[in-house]
Amino acid sequence: MPRSKTSMSSETTPSTIEPSTINDGLPLPKLVVFDLDYTLWPFWVDTHVTPPLKAQEGGAKVKDRYGEGFGFYAEVGGVLATLQRLNIKIGAASRTETPDLARDMLKLLKVPTPNGPVKAIELFDHLQIYPGSKIRHFEKLQQQTGLAYEEMLFFDDESRNRDTEKLGVVMWLVRDGVTRAEFDEGVKSWRKRNRRTTAE
Repeated sequence: MPRSKTSMSSETTPSTIEPSTINDGLPLPKLVVFDLDYTLWPFWVDTHVTPPLKAQEGGAKVKDRYGEGFGFYAEVGGVLATLQRLNIKIGAASRTETPDLARDMLKLLKVPTPNGPVKAIELFDHLQIYPGSKIRHFEKLQQQTGLAYEEMLFFDDESRNRDTEKLGVVMWLVRDGVTRAEFDEGVKSWRKRNRRTTAE
């Protein structure tokens, strides 16, 4: 059943509470990578959004040509801000057909941080946003970062992208966008797969 655009009203109220795995003293991945569509935001940017875009509500939402409002899932901002605070690298891996539009969305949406709102794109260290294989995205990310694939955790809403795991990446399948709980489950899966379940 095809996904429809989700109402933005309740989904994009930002939350800054940190995931519990952040403060439990156990190892964390060095690079956390996110898909975009239905992972960080509840829509397909290449089919639901029509440019030009304009920031609204101080960057909490973006409106398109037809006045439709778009934003992140409610808990995404808190997760991104926490990763940045801990100096954990953040990446995006998206095969959208409209990479420029996706980048524009990331430039206009803002994330609350202790130092005030920040453009979402500024929180990302590495962007792989173009049509093609997620395997290729991760090969590029590995080249750019020099990190082992085993140091990477990937959040995506499509099970077909588990093929990235043959590289050594751990992928966590999200059902309804990234939340603190989904983030914690992904981190626990990464720890278990890499046998890093005790303090280092």
